[in-house]
Amino acid sequence: MSTTIQTTIIGTGSYIPENVISGNEFLNSTFFENGNILEKDNSEIIHKFSEITEIVERRYANSDQLSNQIGALAAKKAIENAGIDKETLDYIIFCHNFGDIPLNSNRTDILPSLASKVKKLLAIENPDCVAYDVIFGCPGWVQGTIQADYFIRSGDAKRVLVIGAETLSRIIDPHDRDSMIFSDGAGAVIFEGVSSEEKIGILAHKTETHSLNHGGLLTMGKSSNPNEANGNSYLKMNGRKLYEFAVIQVPQVIKKAIDKAGLSIEDVNIVFVHQANGKMDAAIMKRLFKLYGSDVVPANLVPMTISWLGNSSVATIPTLLDLVLKEQVKGYKVKKGDVAVFASVGAGMHINAFVYRF
Repeated sequence: MSTTIQTTIIGTGSYIPENVISGNEFLNSTFFENGNILEKDNSEIIHKFSEITEIVERRYANSDQLSNQIGALAAKKAIENAGIDKETLDYIIFCHNFGDIPLNSNRTDILPSLASKVKKLLAIENPDCVAYDVIFGCPGWVQGTIQADYFIRSGDAKRVLVIGAETLSRIIDPHDRDSMIFSDGAGAVIFEGVSSEEKIGILAHKTETHSLNHGGLLTMGKSSNPNEANGNSYLKMNGRKLYEFAVIQVPQVIKKAIDKAGLSIEDVNIVFVHQANGKMDAAIMKRLFKLYGSDVVPANLVPMTISWLGNSSVATIPTLLDLVLKEQVKGYKVKKGDVAVFASVGAGMHINAFVYRF
């Protein structure tokens, strides 16, 4: 058996904001739909929203925190967890969508890149540590990981830090009930290349972009409140169409990644899926198993944190991974030899997945 370079996880870290935002925080909101005020009682809207998404709480960053800062906090924990010298990092890949947004500004700042800001906050001197950003919708962290795999397998890099962080609370429309989905957070993972005869680490990956017919499902747009005239743009999505797209397309991409790895669904021990909507993720898994001729999704296969963390976009998967590896998600842990699938879907519309053996 020949020895090859494998991309493995050596450290993880996450930052979960302290500010817990329950549904009650939206009781005094004024929601609009098609230019008109929603006449339903807000308590009814909030209850129905939680039923559909399974989100009960979400987290918001402190007023003085920016995305690069919470990303750096997660990165520091990952470096400590890995027990490495930060100067040995070859790349820092920061995955986000909106850059740094100061509270109440609705204006993004990506100059310099957030990765460069993190490198400065970490006080890394090494000029050979290249820091850059990836803008790829919610699947950004998975795509950053795929890029890290390419760097490592090529021999160009030994260690790569991939961060996913977002402060979506700064870019949501307070008059759009979909705003209750989104939250803030940060996760970071350090990947290292190891020479091994075993098939470990990242085994295979697959990415697709469906822009032509589905690129408009997640965009920036005006407030739902027709009376707002401040010129701000907010995160907008066609929830129904997005749900339909994800349930049909994501399982197919996951299967392509599993097939590429030479495995089957029976070989998979755990699935780290983007925490976008609890019921949508369950439907994705059900359809995935149908592709393999099964109507039953095994229990304890898919850890979920969306009920208490909400959808923090690129941060959901690395945060979930960190919590599971540190056994902070009840009923879930991984052991050597376990096979995991990581998958995400989001603005673009992008879908990606990779298969990993611990």
